[in-house]
Amino acid sequence: MVEDRVTDGVRIAQLLSSELDGREDGTFDRFAVVDADPDVEPTVDGALAYRVRCDDEPVAELFVQPDRARVELRTGLDAAVETADALATAADGTVDLRVRPKAVEPPRVVLFVESGAAVKRAADVLAAAVDAES
Repeated sequence: MVEDRVTDGVRIAQLLSSELDGREDGTFDRFAVVDADPDVEPTVDGALAYRVRCDDEPVAELFVQPDRARVELRTGLDAAVETADALATAADGTVDLRVRPKAVEPPRVVLFVESGAAVKRAADVLAAAVDAES
């Protein structure tokens, strides 16, 4: 069992990138991580680490902060919120996946990924968002 909880924003972003690039089931075989900055340094406001595309359409941007990753989704917003709310709590009872709307035009949803353990669930949120628009 892993004793240490991964809460480094850059490492969380790397894990999510691997999850999106590495899985080939369902919607995942349509995802591409693009415009990656391998030397990204986390900032309090969030530094752009990479963008996510599906079938060559923009889906999300991922930003790194010192203690988490922030995903800004552009598509399937209602499905993203619903899925994130359902998956927010980890097996140990901690809430490490948070979601909220972002008041911009066009609207977006912000997904905060606060641990490495939440990466698979965050990937499922992206898949649900894309599937809702298909």
